[in-house]
Amino acid sequence: MRRIKLGLWIAVAVALAGLAIPWFLWGSGSVVASLPVWLWWHVGWMGLASIVFWVFTRRAWGIGIDRTGPDSSAAPGGTADGTRRTKSGGESP
Repeated sequence: MRRIKLGLWIAVAVALAGLAIPWFLWGSGSVVASLPVWLWWHVGWMGLASIVFWVFTRRAWGIGIDRTGPDSSAAPGGTADGTRRTKSGGESP
């Protein structure tokens, strides 16, 4: 089930990124409320993207990035390559 959710969120991210710039409106001289239609598209799309990101943070934050799964090679307190980190994030001597 987690793989399906991960795949769906990846598809949503690709669609949001792919349609953020309205390529199909380039060259259009249409104007609504004294602003070009492509600008309205961009403002609306960024509003939609912010709502989708909010939903993502509530439902799917951390999908596909946790290292506690059965195939994790990270040692407790260490990183995947076996090195240990200090509290400040650097490598220990």
